[in-house]
Amino acid sequence: MQFDDRMMTEIREANLSYLILAQRLIRADKAQALYRLGVSEETADVLDALTPSQLMKVAAGNVLMCRFRFDDAMLWSLLTDHGRTVEGDAERSAGRLHASILMAGNFDEAIGS
Repeated sequence: MQFDDRMMTEIREANLSYLILAQRLIRADKAQALYRLGVSEETADVLDALTPSQLMKVAAGNVLMCRFRFDDAMLWSLLTDHGRTVEGDAERSAGRLHASILMAGNFDEAIGS
């Protein structure tokens, strides 16, 4: 049972950290926050309006608030340089740039739907 309690505590801490970070990003630059967080403008408005006590209450849930924005093996491969035999800086940068472009396309699709 101790393992489960520890995991729940870690989930709550991760949730609170994520929500605080989300608020900071939204308040600093909303347009950039929408992209980086992968949320709609309506969701950003709700997050921005949360009080500290509401943040604590939401973070206390047993479900992780943040999630991976993509589940495409190609993106993971580009991000981790998986399968590369030559490790050049230019190649790594190109791979990460390609991954960023693909993720931006996924964001546009999510906002459009």
